[in-house]
Amino acid sequence: MSGDGGRPGSRRRTVLRSAVAGGLGAAGLTTGLAAGARPAHAEGARKGAEPPRTRVSILLYDGFTALDAVGPYEVLCRVPGVEVTTVARERGPVLTDTGEMSLVAARAMREVRRTEVLLIPGAGNRGTLAMMEDKGVHEWIRTLHRHTRWTTSVCTGSLILGAAGLLRGLPATTYWASRPYLEKAGATYTPGRFVEAGKILTGAGVSAGMDMALHLASRIADPRTAQAVQLGIEYDPDPPYDTGSPEKADEELEKLALKLIDDAAR
Repeated sequence: MSGDGGRPGSRRRTVLRSAVAGGLGAAGLTTGLAAGARPAHAEGARKGAEPPRTRVSILLYDGFTALDAVGPYEVLCRVPGVEVTTVARERGPVLTDTGEMSLVAARAMREVRRTEVLLIPGAGNRGTLAMMEDKGVHEWIRTLHRHTRWTTSVCTGSLILGAAGLLRGLPATTYWASRPYLEKAGATYTPGRFVEAGKILTGAGVSAGMDMALHLASRIADPRTAQAVQLGIEYDPDPPYDTGSPEKADEELEKLALKLIDDAAR
């Protein structure tokens, strides 16, 4: 066979393009559009009827935990009408808690004065403690919170919301090892993968951010859309072990878990 079509790599690309054109891209294999396609909102804009967007702003800061931010991002960026952006003190790469990877902040904090959804990820001890002392970040959070539809956190991000004064007298959750610190922030620890208190949503540790984000997706859109997103990203947890909370583990395992987390931090 002549031409590129005879090479295995080219055949694979052809199959992938065909699959995307047939709808597989909607399952999350690509964030692009088939050639020549227009997003629905672009058509609306051309006709002067673009629907309002729901802006989601995810705060990045030195030492944050990657999945706290990326998990909710993977859910929310697929909800129709939602725009997700990353924000930090300055634009550019921000290191995670391990120091081995970074995410890029698309916007600086001073550029974001309004958002419909604010999401604060958690971090290891270093990152969380620094943010709990950062009065500038607290003021920015409070400024946005005045106009948000939802103000949310994942893991120890709730301690940062608490330090900003947003959790006083409210039920909330956090990472299991940080539960006692919620009381110091004026909140009442409440068990659950996520806890809703008015327009504040707090998620438990790390992976719970995806559960919280799916709940938020149902509130922004509807339950059917949230279910479709869950299927699209094939979020169907079936871990080989059942030790994902301290209620299911012994004290020795708790100590080992915290040691592994601390050892990985930089």
